[in-house]
Amino acid sequence: MSADFDLVVVGAGAAGGIVAQVAAEAGRSVLLLERGRRLSFADSGHRDHLRNHRLSTYGHNTGPDLDGNPRVIVEPDGSARVVRPHENGYHNNAVCVGAGTFVYGGLAWRFLPEDFRMASIYGVPEGSSMVDWPLGYDDLEPWYSRAEWEIGVSGDSRPRGWGRRSRGYPMPAVAGYEAARVLGRGAAGLGLEAFAPPLLINTVPFAGRQACVQCGSCVGFPCPSDAKNGTWNTAIPRAIATGSCSLVTGAVVERVETDALGRVTGVGYLIDGDAGVERRSVRSKAVVLSGGAIETARLMLMSSSRHHPDGLGNAHDQVGRHLQGHYYPAAYGLFDHEVHDPRGPGVTIATCAFNHHNPDIVGGAMLADDFIILPIAFWKAALPPDLRRWGREAKDFMRRNYRRVLPVRGPVHEIPDPESRVRIDAAVRDRWGLPVARLSGT
Repeated sequence: MSADFDLVVVGAGAAGGIVAQVAAEAGRSVLLLERGRRLSFADSGHRDHLRNHRLSTYGHNTGPDLDGNPRVIVEPDGSARVVRPHENGYHNNAVCVGAGTFVYGGLAWRFLPEDFRMASIYGVPEGSSMVDWPLGYDDLEPWYSRAEWEIGVSGDSRPRGWGRRSRGYPMPAVAGYEAARVLGRGAAGLGLEAFAPPLLINTVPFAGRQACVQCGSCVGFPCPSDAKNGTWNTAIPRAIATGSCSLVTGAVVERVETDALGRVTGVGYLIDGDAGVERRSVRSKAVVLSGGAIETARLMLMSSSRHHPDGLGNAHDQVGRHLQGHYYPAAYGLFDHEVHDPRGPGVTIATCAFNHHNPDIVGGAMLADDFIILPIAFWKAALPPDLRRWGREAKDFMRRNYRRVLPVRGPVHEIPDPESRVRIDAAVRDRWGLPVARLSGT
């Protein structure tokens, strides 16, 4: 790979796949680098409830490999520990072509207009770095619409005061089952508007791919019918079909390369070759980093030079700061009749009544019945807190009640904190000999 490219994209996930598609269809030459493999349903663990990206305690079904890819976690008391990709604290994203879009549940929310103005609405909490966005919902609306139609979203398009829509969703909303009927009656009793949430899942045949077969194992697993829409089966194939985009898998980018003036000129990456690890360098007019919040910051910090002594773009010590996670609390309701339906995609009803304007809370969350609970996850999270997790009592509770429990959960707004951050840890290296990410803050 010695030829020049107009663009090198690092990371073939959600954003990277779309960037590659748009650039290639505009006639630009694109090199798309992905450290993971190109996977399919057949080689991704099928329905292994113990090893998946919804519950990775025992391993997972994409990458990175469990060995040779550690991170260092700094606890609030200052102690540090090394963790592997399937262990708590790692904050693992799927590593493969399509990344998280290969195994996600496919919720396809737009930000609400208030999400862009949280500092103005709530003020800035002490110690936080929260600011308003420099743009608003109306600026993004045409691009939301384009993504929904090109990738494929199903949903209820009726207006709800969330901001204008230039067009509806391309597919009808997912059907509701007993869970939706039960929660819908509860919402109506509380005066809450409830609806079927938008999903990146085909409810009817769309763009040459069939409709959902309702297998019930969306989140954490690949789709057996190709009805779940991610960049791996939409944007990236379109990019490659132009003839202008080359995809290289198993490529670990070790640095963004710069010239004598400090300007970006391309990337250097490592790849397993016939004679062992090969180090390659490729030139490009521009580089897009799309490796996720942790790996993108890690790569920038590794890309130091005379002009960028503290890492690329890090003259003000901001690279890697303001890291946010994915806090997702849940409540479980035990009913006196069966309410669980194992048919997928496993999320059928939601409300946005609590996204904003909750007393004494900055922001809030949508609430939904997402997703179908794996039996092992039910055992870990949904048993009553005073019930021991072993023996006949726990087994009897699961036998009696697995189909009588419904979850309601939502991803709350996390407030940015400059002390929650990514650094690199020179004392701990990965299998390639590169310093690993060191995560700290709460």
